[in-house]
Amino acid sequence: MNKLSFGLMTLLLVACGNTTPTDTVDSLVAHPDRLHAVEQQCANDDTRMGAAECSLAAQARRRLFFGNGPKYTPPKKPPSF
Repeated sequence: MNKLSFGLMTLLLVACGNTTPTDTVDSLVAHPDRLHAVEQQCANDDTRMGAAECSLAAQARRRLFFGNGPKYTPPKKPPSF
């Protein structure tokens, strides 16, 4: 009986442990509605969400704002006024 209760307690502790975030930056960028929901949850109660998910949401928002497009390259011939 003692071994059974020890096994159940171990299983319970493993099941209640911290989980890794299921969202990635790329998935949040691809699904802005999910990004908005995660940002709202982080704003309302960041202790329940966890720092990892809030950080991923911030990185996704930053990527959406700045983008991954080409950098500005000025023309070889300057404009004449």
